Amino acid sequence: MGNPGLIDGKSRKIIGLHPNVFFMGLTSLLTDISSELIFTLIPLLLSNVLGATSTMIGVVGGISESADSFFRIASGWISDKIGKRKLLAGLGYSFSTMVKPFMLLANSWGAVAGIRFGDRVGKGVRTASRDALIADSVGAKERGRAFGLHRAMDSSGAVIGLIIAAIIIYLIPGDKFHLDIHAYRWMVIIGVIPAVLAVLILMTMVHEIKKTAISESKTGVSTPAKTTPFSLQFKLFLVIMALFTLGNSSDFFLILDAQHVQTPLLQVVLMLVLFNIVYALVSMPTGILSDKLGRKRLIILGWFIYGLVYLGFAVAGSQWQIWLLFAVYGVYYGICEGVAKAFVADLVPIERRGTAYGLYNGIIGIMALPASLIAGILWDKVNPSATFYFGAGLALLAMLGMMLFIKGRRVF
Repeated sequence: MGNPGLIDGKSRKIIGLHPNVFFMGLTSLLTDISSELIFTLIPLLLSNVLGATSTMIGVVGGISESADSFFRIASGWISDKIGKRKLLAGLGYSFSTMVKPFMLLANSWGAVAGIRFGDRVGKGVRTASRDALIADSVGAKERGRAFGLHRAMDSSGAVIGLIIAAIIIYLIPGDKFHLDIHAYRWMVIIGVIPAVLAVLILMTMVHEIKKTAISESKTGVSTPAKTTPFSLQFKLFLVIMALFTLGNSSDFFLILDAQHVQTPLLQVVLMLVLFNIVYALVSMPTGILSDKLGRKRLIILGWFIYGLVYLGFAVAGSQWQIWLLFAVYGVYYGICEGVAKAFVADLVPIERRGTAYGLYNGIIGIMALPASLIAGILWDKVNPSATFYFGAGLALLAMLGMMLFIKGRRVF
């Protein structure tokens, strides 16, 4: 039998999972090809071409991560109410696709921030609904594997996108250490194509999953699904995630740090390729491992690795050290991104998953703006190392919170 929340538990599987998981992964793969081409080098566009300060870059990075927070929360709640997760995901992917071409016209840091805001609104609309749809499509014992596969495909798209970016940089002559505006515009033009394909895949190959309208209480009496409360464990997990995210500033600062040690632009892009290859390779094995060993220990391990990486960026002074740190940073992402989302499904009732993912993603988004603003101020007013020491310190506090307040058992 399939998961009780599914109507098609016997659907023909792809890579051992419901077809929705694979096609949502393919949608994310194509979207990430597009996003990596268009948005990953924004800090260098701002710094090298538009003359923005680190604080301005921090603001743009924070907006990039937090602008969608309200939409994540709202879309998750709406998807629970109307049961149309695919519809909301499709709207979100479509809106992001429509705003991306406007990067061809961006000529100030404010314009970049505005376009990035529009892209993230689309991400906010789609994210919670997409995550809930993936969780709805598999049983409890497959959650880690499902989210691991999704993250692996997503980061594989990033690898492809960055390789294309590297080829463009190589083929178009320019400054060895700085981003050339002509190269960047070609990245935007090419990047729009996979974004359009992603929307087409989602709309034609992904299907809604109907959920049960009621849940059974321990006494066997049917009760309305909407009365099921969130557990204290889920609420505590959100608080701890907020603490961790306050120190998890935009990855823009890692790119700036790579340039800070005089790394050629092509090498910066290849460092990001390495990061995403490691991310992709680690995601699915750790997702499967979390199904067997539990999520809590893996999240704590991932945050420990994150803290070490940020300490490394604080003291790194040579290119080989930056290469190593980007690789290890991929291990952190591979461990935590999918496992944490599977953990959310463990902690909440099936009929409230959309709302739960909206809150989870929304909290992360809300905290991202102050995180990146603090990082930018520390970078400008103190020194670049202070940005990374701050992040490492909050990762340590979040680890302690997980160990002291979060149980490792499954609640739902």
